[in-house]
Amino acid sequence: MSESLQKQQDGQQDFDQSSYYVNRELGWMAFNQRVLEEALDPDAHPLLERAKFISIFSSNLDEFYMIRVAGLEDQVEAGIQDRTIDGMTPVEQLERIRQGVTEQFRLRNDCFYGDICPRLEEEGIEFTDYDTLSGHNREALQRYFRCEIFPVLTPLAFDPGHPFPFVSNLSLNLAVEMQDRETHAMKFARVKVPSILPRIIRLDQVEGVDFSDGRVRLMWLDEVIMLHLDQLFPQMRIVQAYPFRVIRDADIEIEEDEAGDLLETIEEGIRSRRYGKVVRLDVTPGMPDAIRQLLMKHLEVGFRNLYEIPGALGLSSLIELLKIELPELKDEPFIPANPLEERMEGDIFSAIRKGEMLFYHPYDSFQPVVDMINQAAADPDVLSIKQTLYRVGSNSPIVKALMKAVEAGKQVAVLVELKARFDEENNIGWARALEDVGAHVVYGLVGLKTHAKLTLIVRREHEKLRRYLHLGTGNYNPSTAKIYTDYSFLTANTILAEDVSELFNALTGYSKHTAYRKLIVSPLNTRTRIIAMIEREIEWQEKEGSGRIIMKMNALVDRRVIKALYRASVAGVKVDLIVRGICCLIPGIEGVSQHIRVISVIGRFLEHSRAYYFRNGGMDELFLGSADIMPRNLDHRVEVLFPVLDTELVEVVKSDLELILSDNVKAWQMNPDGKYTKVANEQPHTNSQSMFLKQATRKKNISKFKVNKL
Repeated sequence: MSESLQKQQDGQQDFDQSSYYVNRELGWMAFNQRVLEEALDPDAHPLLERAKFISIFSSNLDEFYMIRVAGLEDQVEAGIQDRTIDGMTPVEQLERIRQGVTEQFRLRNDCFYGDICPRLEEEGIEFTDYDTLSGHNREALQRYFRCEIFPVLTPLAFDPGHPFPFVSNLSLNLAVEMQDRETHAMKFARVKVPSILPRIIRLDQVEGVDFSDGRVRLMWLDEVIMLHLDQLFPQMRIVQAYPFRVIRDADIEIEEDEAGDLLETIEEGIRSRRYGKVVRLDVTPGMPDAIRQLLMKHLEVGFRNLYEIPGALGLSSLIELLKIELPELKDEPFIPANPLEERMEGDIFSAIRKGEMLFYHPYDSFQPVVDMINQAAADPDVLSIKQTLYRVGSNSPIVKALMKAVEAGKQVAVLVELKARFDEENNIGWARALEDVGAHVVYGLVGLKTHAKLTLIVRREHEKLRRYLHLGTGNYNPSTAKIYTDYSFLTANTILAEDVSELFNALTGYSKHTAYRKLIVSPLNTRTRIIAMIEREIEWQEKEGSGRIIMKMNALVDRRVIKALYRASVAGVKVDLIVRGICCLIPGIEGVSQHIRVISVIGRFLEHSRAYYFRNGGMDELFLGSADIMPRNLDHRVEVLFPVLDTELVEVVKSDLELILSDNVKAWQMNPDGKYTKVANEQPHTNSQSMFLKQATRKKNISKFKVNKL
């Protein structure tokens, strides 16, 4: 028997050792590395999709600096030297982040310029060198610049009479060095590359440009601007222009107790986001030291915040390449199955009464959820609709349906989460639109984000009221429902409906209800319930050796839950964790986590669903919902995990989880050193997302439901 196991049996096991944990920030970087690997692998995706993953990697990294790195910089500035559970100080974390990101930038650029671009050229898509353009095409490009770009440019001088211009967050800029032709004095100016214009210009679509070979010709917008700077600065000799890019602290801090109007406070916070301190300054290798020092001085950054990146800056713009109409270079189009259409017969409420339904997006269409809200809005027997909205998108059919419901005389109450990071402006707009038509709009509880995904519809049927529910793991956003994997559950279960009604009363009023019969609700009891179910599996393991846990989530960070899982492993419980992003638990440590497996699946779709399965001695228990196992989800958000009570539906989800666990194509496995390697790609090849797609294609007329009179 190992020493660790003996200590556990003696009740002395120490699970606080730093070697048992992965640093949260480095864990996130490992996740983003796995995203990057989708681009690095020449066989993983079609060519333009590989470029998309470079865009996603780059955009993810920008947000990481805006929020997480900015927070670490704040800690350093405040003199905080506290160590994380894995034993690192804020300064040590920043140093490790810089080392890792520098290497990731190298890999990204080698992939894009050394592999993807040459392959794109073979397919007839190329970034064109200006020197290769004919005189006729140069003239056409100059006209395009004068008509389409020049009017929106604003050059800003910097000299004793002009203060250093403000450089906004995520902006791409040109530092222009020039000489006055009359006085020969050196001048400096900044030109912002306008984000309202496409970053990648299709030269073959510019009026007057003539290419006879039919190839797609591209140029970066900032390159086109640099080629025509003489039009911005007449009588000046352009010495050189150097691109640079700024990323600022964008975390909005809100003291809600002091906020008289939360909506106005959020709006003010969005505006202030432009002015946060600079946490990353990207420059190109050719920028002279004098210009770098000038920028660093006025942007108030040190060398730790300066990144020298060859090539184009801001490669998140590569997402624009997907606009190119070459289907053979993209994922094969997929139309989600909508198995409810025939069963509905125009009445989704009748369909729900026939049996509860579980949909797995994007393989199953999100349209039934939209149809449910639309029918409720138009149905004269529907009295009220209550819904939570977190991220709904800019053109939301859900919100439009809610507005129609108000206009049709329904009582509509909507909890709009204004603090949904980077969606605040969208949500403010929708909140005001809903208020304008007379909906009851609330912004949630003080100090908590409302992240739960709930809809409650009250309908009069045969002189009685019946409540219908949609409970989900993802947002009410039809666009993201095409690329995020999430579950939707439609039911009229009376006990669940009672719980959801009580929860809405707590969210919109002063109800202090805490005793939910079936729902698990953060911040009330999610951690304690999850730990209790883990402890129950330990008991089953001790009784009959049948302990079994499967958890699927976006992140596993919470120390107390991790310790409970370590205890379960030491007791012999088999634990499988499907964690897309950050996982601070380390599997495979002898005497601690040797019965725990951790995998992460990165593929065409973003794994977003949360599922918590416990064998419970053969009386399977399964919860789906919105909560990850992170302190923020357990303590600082309103989250809901709902039970799947029907045994056949439990088997459906369990089968989904087992398929994901069998993935040996898109899955990564964490090793006992905390690092990830691809799962051994043995025969037969199992790509879980591809298999879900095939199943959905074969079963377009079969839904996951069990007929059960309600």
